[in-house]
Amino acid sequence: MTLPAGLQCHPHPPAVEEYRALRVAAGLSPKTQAAAALGLPNTVHGVCIRAGDELVAMGRLVGDRGCFLQVVDIAVLPRWQGQGLGKAVMRHLDQWLGVHAVGAYVSLIADGDANRLYAQFGFQPTAPRSVGMAKVVG
Repeated sequence: MTLPAGLQCHPHPPAVEEYRALRVAAGLSPKTQAAAALGLPNTVHGVCIRAGDELVAMGRLVGDRGCFLQVVDIAVLPRWQGQGLGKAVMRHLDQWLGVHAVGAYVSLIADGDANRLYAQFGFQPTAPRSVGMAKVVG
């Protein structure tokens, strides 16, 4: 996977505070410190793209490791958007899935126009066969 000069891809989830900061900077919903500290260690597989020590893009897979997985937290800092980093994150996650999750049902929720990115990796709308539903607790 080719990244812009000076960027490096690391196969692990980010630290709690940088995860929280990137979510907000990228326009995703905020997560509390407690929620992030509880959730991040349960990542099945994650990826971070860094410019030096700065987290500029990330993505994670969560689930039961075998039957069901979900793509979550695909985020790129606004000043790095449009340079293929979201695609690089998805390519990394997709390659991991191809090796470690053959036969698993992998889902995601596409915000805005992100469905165009995910379609490049074989994701298709589930409707009308099934309808995605969500609930925010608390």
